[in-house]
Amino acid sequence: MLVIVLIFVIGLTPAIVSAWMSIRADQDEKCSSAAVTPTALGQSMFKLLDGNADLHYVDGMGYMIGDITCDLNARSPYLRCAINPMGPCDGCSGYAPKVFDRQI
Repeated sequence: MLVIVLIFVIGLTPAIVSAWMSIRADQDEKCSSAAVTPTALGQSMFKLLDGNADLHYVDGMGYMIGDITCDLNARSPYLRCAINPMGPCDGCSGYAPKVFDRQI
């Protein structure tokens, strides 16, 4: 009986130690990132938003660059489309606006 208990204890020890270390790492991360996150993340987001006037926020999708009514838009904050990735959308030969059907 003692051998069986010893086998279970030895078998479960790595899992218990790993769970304990994971919990401590999560707590340390929360404590250390609480003071840094608002300033670093906020500054980088403001730089991204201020640097590009063609960046639009679409509810449910996030930030997107370029003309969001175009079928070829990548729906990404970093890439406009495959045809004209650096832009602008005005005068693009591949511009294909979406056609919305009116339902009455």
